[in-house]
Amino acid sequence: MDTATHMLRTGRRGPLFEVNMALRDVRASLQRIGLAWSLAKHDIVSRYRGSIIGPFWITLSMGLMVAGIGLLNARLFQVSLHDFIPFVAMGIVFFGVISGIVNEGCDTFVQAAGMLSQTSLPMFTFVWRTVFRNAINLAHNLVIIVAVLIYFGYWRTMNLPVAALGLVFLFVNAAWAGMLAAIASARFRDIPQIVISVMQFAMFMTPVFWLPARLGANHAFLLFNPFFHMLDAVRAPLMGQEVAPHTYSFLALMAVVGWALTFAVFTRTRRRIVHYL
Repeated sequence: MDTATHMLRTGRRGPLFEVNMALRDVRASLQRIGLAWSLAKHDIVSRYRGSIIGPFWITLSMGLMVAGIGLLNARLFQVSLHDFIPFVAMGIVFFGVISGIVNEGCDTFVQAAGMLSQTSLPMFTFVWRTVFRNAINLAHNLVIIVAVLIYFGYWRTMNLPVAALGLVFLFVNAAWAGMLAAIASARFRDIPQIVISVMQFAMFMTPVFWLPARLGANHAFLLFNPFFHMLDAVRAPLMGQEVAPHTYSFLALMAVVGWALTFAVFTRTRRRIVHYL
């Protein structure tokens, strides 16, 4: 790292300067978005190098989970497979994206410590790397979603544009949560274990393996559960159902507040992150 960049990252010159430098990092990362995509693809290739079916092991393991949990819980809850299998399949796949971005976000800066300390790459580049890596994983798991939609006939009634909008909301909100986890984990190495435990708890408290109708539409677990709104914005249109209007309001507010908080934390800690590592 050259001396000028090192001084900009570590020196303190007032709040306005810190905000400008944080914005500069975001702009620079967007200009190098191709680098983040290349790093994400390299991560996937490296993880499955030498494997016969490569990243499709993700799809296979996810498909087995969907089949096992879907068939068992449908019998336990006395729900038809036509309604339950697609619900569980989409819940597991899309919640997997959320938890993947947040959990892997904990290692975003830690794994990139060498590059951050030796180069002047924007820090947000590594956040986009984590998001893209999970987007690639989702692309492989879409095989399961497509198969379920076709087999159970939901492709006739699904609303794909609305589902795409919900997916955008999902990524936008998961990204800021992953960024916060990255900053906190760079400073406190116990954070990843806490985050993983919280995400596991959230998975069971969110309608992933169980139907929300069991609680009622106005139950607190649904109204104030951000993960439910993130899932429902994607899953409901794919199953030919309407998305509640307050879901979009909730997700939009969460995105604005979440990114404002994340940017404020990043502005304050940006110059310290390299030293944390």
